[in-house]
Amino acid sequence: MTDLIETIRRTLVPIHKEGYPFILIGIVLTVVLGYFSQFFGWVFLILTLWVCYFFRDPERVVPVGDGLVVSPADGRVNLISTVLPPPELDLSHEPMLRISVFMNVFDCHVNRVPVSGKIGQIHYTPGLFLNAELDKASEDNERNGLVMETTHRGQPVRIGVVQIAGLVARRIVGFVSAGDAKQVGERFGLIRFGSRVDVYLPVGTRVMVGLGQKAVAGETVLADLGGGPERAFRRI
Repeated sequence: MTDLIETIRRTLVPIHKEGYPFILIGIVLTVVLGYFSQFFGWVFLILTLWVCYFFRDPERVVPVGDGLVVSPADGRVNLISTVLPPPELDLSHEPMLRISVFMNVFDCHVNRVPVSGKIGQIHYTPGLFLNAELDKASEDNERNGLVMETTHRGQPVRIGVVQIAGLVARRIVGFVSAGDAKQVGERFGLIRFGSRVDVYLPVGTRVMVGLGQKAVAGETVLADLGGGPERAFRRI
């Protein structure tokens, strides 16, 4: 009996409180429309279950180590490039390594800090709602950026994390404030519904993921600040 209860507990993933209003609306619409039409009742029941799935907030097992940068989002690594960081974050006037993780509407959308440290600043920028997979979405889309102040081998390092709204996403939600101290893997926000998160790292950082790879927020190691040769990948 104990094993059965533990299995059920691990299967039922917690739902983030940001999803409660949407789930409540879905339940009401399911009941009301289902009263008049069985078809629409089933349609809204399925949509309500999908909303529950979308706002899931599972526990994660976070790798800990000096220099490790974990993924801030669930999704697919769709861009790895060296570009100028967003000017509003005042990170650097020189190009930095950017790793982008694209979240579709079926990915968990709770975002987690990629490194331990203090949040130096947060800057919201209004903008467009282009497809978040596009490279220009980093400059044109609505976004919310924060700077993580961390250390590596005793030296200060500043890392940028930018939540980018997408074609469907219309709301970036933050859980933190400037000056907050956070441990790697802790939650800092979410985006509704489908979007992207960019991580800006110093040039020389070792990339530990490949394009197209599935990343898991708080668990997948994106990069190592210690440097070294990039890992090789191949599709099978």
